[in-house]
Amino acid sequence: MRVTQSMLSTNMLRNLSNSYNKMGKLQEQLTSQKKINRPSDDPVVAMLGIGYRSDLNKVQQFERNIGEINNWLDTTDDAIAEGISVLQRIRELTVQASNGTYEEGQRSAIAVEIKQLQEQLYTISQTQVGDKFIFNGKKTNSAPVANRNEGIIESVTFESGSINIEIFDGITLDVNTKGSELFEGVFESISALISDLEDSGTTDEAIGDYLSDIDSHIDTFLKEQAKVGAKQNRVEMMEDRIAQQEVTATKILSENEDVDMERVITELLTQESIHRAALSVGAKIIQPTLVDFLR
Repeated sequence: MRVTQSMLSTNMLRNLSNSYNKMGKLQEQLTSQKKINRPSDDPVVAMLGIGYRSDLNKVQQFERNIGEINNWLDTTDDAIAEGISVLQRIRELTVQASNGTYEEGQRSAIAVEIKQLQEQLYTISQTQVGDKFIFNGKKTNSAPVANRNEGIIESVTFESGSINIEIFDGITLDVNTKGSELFEGVFESISALISDLEDSGTTDEAIGDYLSDIDSHIDTFLKEQAKVGAKQNRVEMMEDRIAQQEVTATKILSENEDVDMERVITELLTQESIHRAALSVGAKIIQPTLVDFLR
């Protein structure tokens, strides 16, 4: 086969173009630090990357869910602890009012303070995380409704239902404490206590009888606080597990997509050397002309 100058030039240009493409891909890998920048670069790596990235996104979503759960549980724990303090103060006042040394005016003063404490309990029942009322069951967009009579809260109506948040594949946790159970009978008992304190005919023994009810309510609050604490411990363990899952998922994704910088740099330097050699040889191929032979 006859090889012409034109064929040599064409082959040289094609080879130089291929060399440029190789260097371009290597430089692109160095810039992006990714093995591929489009699916056509390596369809297998691209398909695997979709699955690995999906797993990582799922783990990160679980982390966000756990952050939301921690907000609910921490807020609930603080609210219950405050409720216990309020009930303990009501108990102290009830003990004082039932010891037989207080006059009618002093009992009325105690009734005024207990009214304020009852209002504080109602404020606690309206506790929110963001714009969600945490004690009102599934109806978190509205507050529990107080039923009043002459300014005294006789009862509070709570909605029912649980708020469940997924913390892992197929594992959910109910994060809300039901107000209907936590505050069951609390406002009714305090309302009756206030009425008896304002009634001059109420005996010390009758006032003292409220102590067992108050103790029962405090016990309910303590039990609910223990449940919240147990949930917090479980979430903490799940948080550690998910953090480890994120490390593993990130590592797998990195091994699939990230480049080996040392290898790419070495390949780029090698390709640059080959390219320079090709340019040098090409210059020698193009240089001779008919005039050069006639000299």
